[in-house]
Amino acid sequence: MQGYKLIAAILPKGSTSKAMDAAREAGAEGGTILLARGTGVHEAKRFFGVSVSSERELLLILVEPSKRDAVLDAVVRAGRLNEPTRGIAFVLAVEEVTGIVHREE
Repeated sequence: MQGYKLIAAILPKGSTSKAMDAAREAGAEGGTILLARGTGVHEAKRFFGVSVSSERELLLILVEPSKRDAVLDAVVRAGRLNEPTRGIAFVLAVEEVTGIVHREE
């Protein structure tokens, strides 16, 4: 299958469930949440001289192109990504998808 988009959002740990719920309401069928660690400029903190990075979660949602804008907007709103240092979201074009057996081409 072709034509899917992958929405990726890096959010503070614990906030991805709310973002995923909003994405479902906007038309997403599901997603994957992975534990991540921030290493950006604003993430570097020191504790007794040792650099400590903040824990983040990576939310991955595969959507049809027609649902892209609604799902992305829902993730941005629920994750409060318009606020400084909250995270980032981006969309990647997916060349090919296999394993989605409940869909017909």
